[in-house]
Amino acid sequence: MDGKALSGEGAQGVSKTVFVHNELGLHARPAAKLAQAAQQYQSQITLEYDDMVADAKSILDILSLAAGRGASLTLRCTGEDAGKAAESLEALFGGEMF
Repeated sequence: MDGKALSGEGAQGVSKTVFVHNELGLHARPAAKLAQAAQQYQSQITLEYDDMVADAKSILDILSLAAGRGASLTLRCTGEDAGKAAESLEALFGGEMF
């Protein structure tokens, strides 16, 4: 997994590349789990896939990405707890559900 610091006006940000391993892709159950986990953080959290950007705190936004098995997503977290959020959410993608 690749981690990069983001630059901005005083904003603390982290960018990580995560992969979808589930044979069904990023479907409803993992999208719900991801959104619930993201909602625990104050940071702005997005997922990027192809040319689309989704709010990781929204199940519908995540599902709209239609990310299939093997998809490479960019996880971006910006805010005071961005590092913790990125680590926690990145770990989810290492589990069986994702």
